[in-house]
Amino acid sequence: MEYQIKKLERDARVLKRLYFIWHLYSGRSVAEAAKMVGVTKTVGYIWLKRWNNDGYKGLIPKFAGGRPPKLSTEDKERLKELLKEKDAWTVSEAQELIRKEFGVEYSYWQVNRILKSFGMKHSKPYPKNYRRPENAEEI
Repeated sequence: MEYQIKKLERDARVLKRLYFIWHLYSGRSVAEAAKMVGVTKTVGYIWLKRWNNDGYKGLIPKFAGGRPPKLSTEDKERLKELLKEKDAWTVSEAQELIRKEFGVEYSYWQVNRILKSFGMKHSKPYPKNYRRPENAEEI
């Protein structure tokens, strides 16, 4: 076990889990070992169960990949083209465009992230001064 710990020092997640198991083999309880590596007792029991079922391979983190995107790659390309038709968009306007064109609801925060991923800057809406004369530019 010490050989595996030395070999995997670069992979901090697995290393932390191996230290947890090592503490258990040293005679500590799950609660003590979990506290020593900085996790909750519940996480400790999960790691212990995975160790007992799958050994070393059970300690390797498993990432499911997350939730699939609401817009496909083709939809995102189409959205990018639609956004280029106008110079300035507010996040709320882009959010409304996505809802109308694709039937997808995104939060304000997520639309902001999408715009940034396209390399686009969004405008901030400024209230119009109702006292401003129509010919203010000429004056």
